[in-house]
Amino acid sequence: MPTPTNEKRRELAHRTADGIEVSLFWSKPSNRVTLELVDARLGADFELVVDGRNALDAFHHPYAYLSDGGPRCAQAALLEDRR
Repeated sequence: MPTPTNEKRRELAHRTADGIEVSLFWSKPSNRVTLELVDARLGADFELVVDGRNALDAFHHPYAYLSDGGPRCAQAALLEDRR
């Protein structure tokens, strides 16, 4: 997945389970925390900027941080609840 900018990032956490891959990154120059998720089951992926104070919560509950709320998000949230 392409990064939103070309800045250097440090991976803070990574997990993979049941077709879902989640990575948490931090950029020192911008002090920005980003979350990347790839859900192979849905064929969906996204990257978003999260408040550093919510980084671990976003890492553990990435679907809760989606803002568009479309049908794919609802389906993804249901799949996450089954785990």
